[in-house]
Amino acid sequence: MSDEVTPREITDPAALRALAHPLRQRILRALAENGPATATALGAQLGENTGATSYHLRQLAEHGFIEEAPELAKGKERWWRSPPKDLRYRMDREQSPELRELMEGLVAQHITEDIEMFQRFQAERAELGEWADMMPFSRGAIYATPAELEEFFEDYMTLLKRFQQSHPQDRPGVRRVLTRFLAFPAPRTNTAD
Repeated sequence: MSDEVTPREITDPAALRALAHPLRQRILRALAENGPATATALGAQLGENTGATSYHLRQLAEHGFIEEAPELAKGKERWWRSPPKDLRYRMDREQSPELRELMEGLVAQHITEDIEMFQRFQAERAELGEWADMMPFSRGAIYATPAELEEFFEDYMTLLKRFQQSHPQDRPGVRRVLTRFLAFPAPRTNTAD
């Protein structure tokens, strides 16, 4: 498996529907955080029955979001992993209303989950030792053309990939850190008060 991850723009409504399902999001997060697992192990971890996790794993695999890890299997068990990925969601004026609605719903779902995870971080902060103070934060604005904003985003993705491709098992003191990038045109100032 190559360390180079090719960007994948999600434009298929069926793939977006598969990705947007709440249990599938939980499965993806569990695989990303804990590594490969079977449907049985995921069911126990997520409080779901094995039949449900097995079905949702197959749906995620059908759309290329996860893959089997046959080298881990013993007997008939099926192991699944979340391979490195660079999923892109582009809002486009030319998209069908269905695709746009699915994308907007998925983005809203991700933002809600991110807020919940940030609140969990804050609640656990006192127990994190040296990691308690590790929360770099920046909020700003730039002036850019659409092409310049694309370049800005690609530079960010290059930096992100550099750290994603490092091997955590070879580096003591490493911890999974969540990063987020969101950029959008500033709304016009409402002067009609």
